[in-house]
Amino acid sequence: MTPANPARPDVATPLAATVAARFGALPNVVAVALGGSRTGGAVDERSDIDLYVYATEEIPLAARVAIAGDSAPRMLDHRFWEPGDTWQDAASGIEIDVVYRTPTWIEDELDRVLVRHDASVGYSTALWHNVSNSIPLHDPDRWFARLQSRADQPYPEPLRCAIVAKNHPILRDVSFSYLHQIELAVARDDAVSVHHRVAALLASSFDVLFALNRLPHPGEKRLVQHALARCALLPPEMARRLDDVLGAAPNSPETARLLVPAIHRLLDGLDGLLEDEGLYPVG
Repeated sequence: MTPANPARPDVATPLAATVAARFGALPNVVAVALGGSRTGGAVDERSDIDLYVYATEEIPLAARVAIAGDSAPRMLDHRFWEPGDTWQDAASGIEIDVVYRTPTWIEDELDRVLVRHDASVGYSTALWHNVSNSIPLHDPDRWFARLQSRADQPYPEPLRCAIVAKNHPILRDVSFSYLHQIELAVARDDAVSVHHRVAALLASSFDVLFALNRLPHPGEKRLVQHALARCALLPPEMARRLDDVLGAAPNSPETARLLVPAIHRLLDGLDGLLEDEGLYPVG
């Protein structure tokens, strides 16, 4: 959803504070935090306001409708990923995206990676990054401040190893790997399946890369920029090799034939980093 009136950067901060205060006045709301691109230095005219509302009980829809007001367009009570509301501020054209969480859920998600060292298939530590980089706008009892203090710790080495062990083998090592599925999809001229599996392969590749660099995963946007700016360990010619993969996936039968070799070159660079760090072969 593109804003009708591109937002000036100075408009968003008071608007975010105003909406956060409205949520903060509701019973059971423990904290409201600002996340997304407005906390990561990558704001542009399309950037929305990402608010995370932490409440001990579900906020009644009527209260959320009142906060959104008569804004249009809007979509309230969507549950495609996490529960949320989205609307466009009428005065500024800025889109406001609200995500609802419970304190116990996010505390357990931090424990999952920082205590239990459980990896996911892609994006293993994205919620850790989200908590660490959010800005509290309403935190009267300093619960969110304490949560961020828990998140402020060195990258656990067992977690690093677990993410590599979970994500690396399915890139191309096992019989049902993403690369094998891509090879089959190319042979069948199944472009949708190719794109689907390439996206999954890249998600797990970046999960491994950020773990190698002992960095929480920054989420699904601007991954190349994040990696180039923050990762000390990078595969050789990573950006160009990624372009080769994306450019061949597949636009024509000719480019499709280039895809598998391009993926091998990309993964060879990642394996070199793993070997240098003593994490390859995996297992």
